[in-house]
Amino acid sequence: MPVHSLHHFTIRCTPDELPPLTDFYTRVMRLVVGARPAIPAPGAWLYADGQPIVHLYAHLASADASVLPATGHVDHISFRARGLAEMRAHLRASGVDFTEAPIPGWAIHQLFLHDPRGLRIEMTFWMDQEEGATA
Repeated sequence: MPVHSLHHFTIRCTPDELPPLTDFYTRVMRLVVGARPAIPAPGAWLYADGQPIVHLYAHLASADASVLPATGHVDHISFRARGLAEMRAHLRASGVDFTEAPIPGWAIHQLFLHDPRGLRIEMTFWMDQEEGATA
């Protein structure tokens, strides 16, 4: 099959929205700002394990009109994650609201939260790979 993974997604924003979005994805989601080509609009490429997976593109002169749901046709973006207990503590300490959704019958546990523009973010943890788990 030619498609085997998601490479990245891009969030368009205004220059004023860029700092809070960068803060959310680096401080809360713990991505790292990395190399970005010379693009004429401000922005940031945010990396996980050497892969740029979130692109912030601050080319809008004014914020997009609000739509409901805030994610438009996309319900959510999911990140595979490790360290469920530590992430819960980190989100609570950061004052970030989240909900939990263990999947009955599967060794998967999900956390859901929202970025500053309202995009719904899922963090998916494979419980058989969590610390102290028995495989």
